[in-house]
Amino acid sequence: MRILISPAMRRLVLGAVFTLATAAAAGAQDARERTVYVNVADDEGTPVTDVGVRDLIVREDGVRREILRLSRATDPIDIAILVDDSQAAGPHLVFIRNALTQFVEQMRDDNNIAVVGLAQRPTMLTDYTRDAGRLSAAIGRVFPQTGSGMTLLDALVELSRGLEKRPGTRAALVGILSDGPEQGRFDDQSVIAAMTKAGASFYAATVGRFADVQSHELRSRSILLSRGTRDTGGRHANLMTASGLPRALRLIGEDLSSQIKVVYARPDSLIQPESISVEPARTGLKARGVPARPGSRP
Repeated sequence: MRILISPAMRRLVLGAVFTLATAAAAGAQDARERTVYVNVADDEGTPVTDVGVRDLIVREDGVRREILRLSRATDPIDIAILVDDSQAAGPHLVFIRNALTQFVEQMRDDNNIAVVGLAQRPTMLTDYTRDAGRLSAAIGRVFPQTGSGMTLLDALVELSRGLEKRPGTRAALVGILSDGPEQGRFDDQSVIAAMTKAGASFYAATVGRFADVQSHELRSRSILLSRGTRDTGGRHANLMTASGLPRALRLIGEDLSSQIKVVYARPDSLIQPESISVEPARTGLKARGVPARPGSRP
């Protein structure tokens, strides 16, 4: 038996087949696309945004991947500010508050900001918000606590675990720290693993030498400030005086605001890469990258 199909019905069927094939191809393409957020700077450390596909190299486990497209990163950032309010921070209180106020004003319009105290135990002074009043009130609650040390290691792990449950593509942990005792329980490897899993970059502005590494906690904190910031795509500004905190926080804000969204191709594979690196292909440039948070789309 022959079934006659009218020209109009034929066009409808072919159109449906084409639509389904296109959707399937697009789905397969999305599955192969991955995103990394990149900071590019010149030799002076000034952000550079006029870069093209040929100016960067993305590698997974040492294997170069094809960069598909670049764009300015405009996705909101979940920013957790970790404030040292232990006894050691007492002499720096005025500068810490000034730096906090200016950084929040610089970043809050486009991003979600939380403020966390570090003395004795991690304490949420305000959850993620863009509300100027709530953020100002949180800064007003930053007071040094007599006889206390900081808990940076614990706070970074707890905040990273919390970020895993939040939607969004970008996250940053920003520490304002003085050179006092560390009372955290986690070691540097556990902290870096937690931040990496959450897709969060770690930035730190510190006041003091941070030369004492006699205890396990202080050694872990020292490694975290050097390798942890580098491995997560952040950076560490070490200051000898607290008067430099406002400028250090402003530069961190400029760093976060100048990120470039790089979408690259990854071959289909059941094995996830252990490392993702970004390097400049153009002389005179430096590049740092952090992958988009798990579950986000290119």
